Amino acid sequence: MHKDEPVSFNKPKFQYRAIVNKLDLAHKVVDEIPQPKAYAWNQLIQTHLSNNHPHNALSVYHGMMLRGIRPDHHTLPRVLTASRLCSNLAFGKQVHAHAFKFGFSSDLYVITALIELYGRLHAVETAKWVLDNAPTSNSVARTILAKLYLVDNKPHLAIEIFNQMLRFKADIDPVALVTAAGTCSLLKSLHQARKVHQIARECGLEFHLLVSNSLMKMYIACDSLEEARSLFDAMPSRDLISWTEMIQGHVKNGGYNEALKLFRLMTKALIKPDSLTVTSILPACARVPAHKQGKELHAYLFRNGIDMNPTVQNAFMDMYVKSGFIELASNVFTSMVERDIISWTIMILGYSLHGQGAQGLGLFLEMEQDPSLEIDEFTYAAVLHACVTACRVDVGMSYFDRIKAPTVTHCVLMVALLARAGLFNDARTFIKEHQIENRVEVLRALLDGCRIHQQVTMGKRIVEQLCELEPLNAENYVLLSNWYAENAKWDMVDKLKTTIKDMGLKPKRAYSWIEFRNKVHVFGTGDVSHPRSEMIHWKLQHLMKKMEEEGGGDRPSSIFTFHDVDEERECILIGHCEMLAISFGLISTRERATVRVTKNLRVCGSCHDFTKAISKIVQREIIIKDPNCFHHFKNGHCSCGDLW
Repeated sequence: MHKDEPVSFNKPKFQYRAIVNKLDLAHKVVDEIPQPKAYAWNQLIQTHLSNNHPHNALSVYHGMMLRGIRPDHHTLPRVLTASRLCSNLAFGKQVHAHAFKFGFSSDLYVITALIELYGRLHAVETAKWVLDNAPTSNSVARTILAKLYLVDNKPHLAIEIFNQMLRFKADIDPVALVTAAGTCSLLKSLHQARKVHQIARECGLEFHLLVSNSLMKMYIACDSLEEARSLFDAMPSRDLISWTEMIQGHVKNGGYNEALKLFRLMTKALIKPDSLTVTSILPACARVPAHKQGKELHAYLFRNGIDMNPTVQNAFMDMYVKSGFIELASNVFTSMVERDIISWTIMILGYSLHGQGAQGLGLFLEMEQDPSLEIDEFTYAAVLHACVTACRVDVGMSYFDRIKAPTVTHCVLMVALLARAGLFNDARTFIKEHQIENRVEVLRALLDGCRIHQQVTMGKRIVEQLCELEPLNAENYVLLSNWYAENAKWDMVDKLKTTIKDMGLKPKRAYSWIEFRNKVHVFGTGDVSHPRSEMIHWKLQHLMKKMEEEGGGDRPSSIFTFHDVDEERECILIGHCEMLAISFGLISTRERATVRVTKNLRVCGSCHDFTKAISKIVQREIIIKDPNCFHHFKNGHCSCGDLW
C-alpha cells in the first residue's frame, strides 16, 4: 500500500486494537513491578473507566486487594463509580466497608461517590442517610442528592436541598443552579424560579452559559415566556442551545412568527442548526400561511449539508402534510433511505387527511412487509382514519380486531367509519359493546354520519345528549339552534339564543384566511373591510352568474354544523368567509396557481358545492383546510368525495 493511500475506513478498528494493546502492556508493566504504588493501579482503573469498561476496573481493584496494595483517596471513588456503572451494589458495599477500614470515610470524594452509588442502585433515602451521617459535606454532595431526588420524581425534596444549601451558606456553583432550575421546571413554580434567578445574579453566574440556558428553560416550563425572552436578549453570548430553547418556547406558546424570526437571526449569527433546532422550528411552518418558510428551511438544510436523519425527515413530512403539500411529503418519504414506524404513520395519516384514504391503506399493506417494524396504537389510528376516508368498513373492522388494547381514539374512528357508511345500527351496537355511550367524541362522530345521511331525528337526539354532557359548551347549543332553524322553528331558535346569552357563552365565529406576498389576509362572514373588497365581491358575483348559467345545484342543508349558521343565513353565499378568501386568492395570484385557504370551522355545504363549481370554471386547484381535513377542489370534484 502506498504511504499516502487513505485508510480511514479501518481507523476505528485500528484504534480499538491500539487501546487493547496498550492496556495489555500496562497490565504487564504493573504486574512486573515488585511493589507497585497505588498510583499505577489508579491509572489502570481510570483507563478502564474512560474506555467504558467498568467491569475490568473492578477486576483491577480485586487484583490490587489480592496483592495487598493499600488504596488511597483516589482509588475508592473510582471503584465506587465502576460499581455503580456495573449495577453491582454488593461490590459497592464492600468498597464502602473498605472506606472505613482504610480511613477514607470522611473523604468528600468518597462521600459523593457513595451518595450516587446508593441513590442510583438502592434508594434516595439511603443516599440521604449517607449524607446526613457524613462527618463533612459540600455543595457538590448536596447537589448530587438533589439530582437523585429529581430522578426519583421528588422535585419538592430537591428544592428543599437547595434551600438548605442557602441556609448553610454553602458555595453555589453552576451545577447547583442548573439542578435548582430543573427542579423549578418540574414544580412549575414561578416564585421559586425567580428566587433561583436572583441567587444566580447574586453569585455572579446569571450569564454563565450553562446557567443562562437552564434559567431560560425554567421560565418557559413555568409559562413565563416574557422573562425567558428578557434573559435571552440580555445574554452577552449565546450558543445553539440558547437559540433552540427560545425557538421552542415561542413555538410552544403559539408564537410561530417570532420563532421563525429567531431562526433567521440565528442563521445570520452563523450558528448552524442541528436536528433538534430543525424539529423545533418546523411546527411553526406546519400551517398553510407559513408553507414558504418550511420550503426555505428545507432548501437551507440541503445547501448547508445539515444532517437529514429520520427524525428531521419525519418532521419535514409532518410539516408538508399539515401545510397542504401532500406531494412534497410523499417526495420526502420516497427519498428516505431509512424509515421508522413514525415515517409510515405520518404518511398514512397524511394521505387520509388529504382525501386519499385508499393510498393510505395501500401504504399500510406495504409497511406490513417489513417485519422489523412494530405497529403501535398511533399507526393503527392512522390506518383506521384511512379506512374512514376511503369508507372501507370491512378493512376497518379487520384492523380494529387486531388491536390488543383499543383506545377511545380507535373506538371513535370505528364509530365514524360505521356512521359514515350509514350503518347506524352497527354503530349503536359497537358503542354499547365498548361502553362508550357518554363519550362526547363518540357522539360527535355519530352526529357526523347523521349529517351526511340526513338522519335528522337521530341527530337531534344526539345534540340534546351533547347539551346534557357538556352544558357549558356553546357549540352544542349552536347545533341545536341550527336544527330548529332548518325546521323553521324560529321561536326555539330565539329561545336558544337567549339561553346562550344568559349563560355567558360565546359561540365561535367563522373566519378564513389566505397568505399572499408574506402577509396573511383574514376574512369574516360578510366582511367588507378589505381594501380590495369591491373587486372580491365582483369576482364572486361573476362566478355565481356563470355557475347559474351552467346549472347550479340546490343549497345543501346547514344542519349539524358547529358554527352559527344564522350568521351565514343572514348573509348571501358570496359573503361567506371562505368564499371571500377564495375570491381574493383568484384575483391576486397568477392564472392556474393553486389557491390555498384555511378556515377555523367546518366548510359549509353551500360553499363546498360552490367551490367545486369554481374550480371547474377557473380551471384551478383550490385547497381549503378546515379542522377535519384538507379539501382539494379540482375540475369540479373534491377529494373528500362529498363526505365532508
